[in-house]
Amino acid sequence: MFRDIDAVIFDLDGTLVDSMWMWRAIDVEFLARYNIEIPEDLQSNIEGMSFSETADYFKDYFKLEQSVDEIKMIWNKMAFEKYAKEVPLKPGVEDLLTKLKEKNIKTGIATSNSRELLDTALHYLNIKDYFDEVHTACEVEKGKPAPDIYLYVAKCLNTEPERCLVFEDVTMGIMAGKNAGMRVCAVQDDYSKKEEAKKRELADYFLDTYEAIDWKGFGLE
Repeated sequence: MFRDIDAVIFDLDGTLVDSMWMWRAIDVEFLARYNIEIPEDLQSNIEGMSFSETADYFKDYFKLEQSVDEIKMIWNKMAFEKYAKEVPLKPGVEDLLTKLKEKNIKTGIATSNSRELLDTALHYLNIKDYFDEVHTACEVEKGKPAPDIYLYVAKCLNTEPERCLVFEDVTMGIMAGKNAGMRVCAVQDDYSKKEEAKKRELADYFLDTYEAIDWKGFGLE
């Protein structure tokens, strides 16, 4: 999996950190303020969208009076405490990041989340120094499954796409990595477990947990 790889690019939520559980709860709470019940297909409709694209979708679909920036500010406030106190790293992540640094493999983050919450997670989990570049899909034209954010991070890392390995947890993210011409490892997550067969089909590799990595077998011994 790591052979002929110069850079590894990670998604954040559901990939590096166990945080997907909280976003449905935030959506339910947010929409309840306007006496709106959460549609069953909401998560599938917004999967892969950037933070800004999602706010724009909410504003239009639910006909909200707030501006897109105001919606994003509300979500940031709602999620801040959870990222600061309740969102853990997935088991084995820090060991992998340490191994990559030891091997001088460049590392980046390409997330659909907001910059504010990305920075909060990196700070409170104390992992910021492991990454050479961290960027959000709000910095590019289109969110996942478009390849924009992965191509942008690869460019920032001065690495050709075909020399990059992506770690992702949802199908839209996996498709974004593949559309960028990169190899992709799908990561198991409770939130997307029902999509496991599709994830295995789309990705080049699949991990139930980072702790299952055979360092010698993967060339990181």
